[in-house]
Amino acid sequence: MKFSAVKVLIGINVAVFMLQSLAGPATQEMFALYPLQRVEGGVYFHVWQLVTYAFLHGGVSHILFNMWGLWLFGSEIERYLGSQRLLMIYFASVITAAVSQLLVPFWFPIEPASTVGASGGVFGLLLAYAFMFPHRKLALVFLPIPISAWLFAALYAGLELFLGVTGTQAGVAHFAHLGGMIGSGLLLMFWGRRGME
Repeated sequence: MKFSAVKVLIGINVAVFMLQSLAGPATQEMFALYPLQRVEGGVYFHVWQLVTYAFLHGGVSHILFNMWGLWLFGSEIERYLGSQRLLMIYFASVITAAVSQLLVPFWFPIEPASTVGASGGVFGLLLAYAFMFPHRKLALVFLPIPISAWLFAALYAGLELFLGVTGTQAGVAHFAHLGGMIGSGLLLMFWGRRGME
């Protein structure tokens, strides 16, 4: 049976979500991404949170939406580039999303808060998908009109930037989403210069 990085990532996310539901706040306090600016209830930032936050989720709808995006974009990328490159894109995006979330409060007046979710990784996969399959049509549940992948990614990035700068839809890590796209884009540019060896 062929190894599928996407299926493994989904399986780990679901397993961690179930453990998170059983363990309660202790899991959040140890593995969510906490801000650099202040301490929340005696909980500190730790370096492992740059990755572990991406395996925690804030509810059923949160994990379902992220896993759907991971499967939708990740499966095609994995078939095209292979499991190793898929994982490299995903984790580069997760880490740059975390770094963005940690640094943005120094420049924008947003309230530092703990962050959870695989969204940064999924946004990185979205950018990679749009880069590799720019003219592939997407017909999504909330956007029933077919739209090119590159246009969808560009519009979504623009919306995230607008929502982040204006402080709209508080409680959503808009800059982390953009940070995930940055990580993916940097990695794709690096590979592009090396001829996708």
